Amino acid sequence: MTRTPIRLLVLLAASFTAIALAAPAEAATPYCGITWGSLAKQGSSAGGADITNVRAGRHDCYDRLVIDLNGSPQPGSWSAQYVDEVRQDPSDQPVPLRGGAFLRIVAHAPEATPDGVPTYAPADRTELVDVTGFRTFRQVADAGSSEGVSSFGLGVRARLPFRVFTLSGPGNSSRIVVDVAHLWQQ
Repeated sequence: MTRTPIRLLVLLAASFTAIALAAPAEAATPYCGITWGSLAKQGSSAGGADITNVRAGRHDCYDRLVIDLNGSPQPGSWSAQYVDEVRQDPSDQPVPLRGGAFLRIVAHAPEATPDGVPTYAPADRTELVDVTGFRTFRQVADAGSSEGVSSFGLGVRARLPFRVFTLSGPGNSSRIVVDVAHLWQQ
């Protein structure tokens, strides 16, 4: 008598498994078609530009950070990655940032000429851009410039997909662009 209930349970379990496997899986739809991911990104070119400005903008699907460069139509090498903490270059001191996640952005471009004349001198290095009201960005801070390499900290709401790309021109200028999505999926 005890075999019948066990046999019935095995048949029911097999039936439910078959139904579950036959049902179409609902794939998550990427937010705004964004498929960028959140892993580290890097790029390089033969640029030799100086940083002249940092600015930000809001878009329907993402927030955008732009690092303006002058002196070459190619931006040079760059990298961006999520880190537990952004550290000041060259002192290695922590850079306080608001947000639930932090992107460290490195541009192989100085904030001054070889003669020491500043090409980028923000009024407040802890608040490079006013991102009040942005959906994803929480804070943009300068993380130092040393030996031709400049670092920035970007505090964001959470670890979200991002992309980085460069734009050449107009003229003898270029830009490093960092877009961070508002969401992972719809």
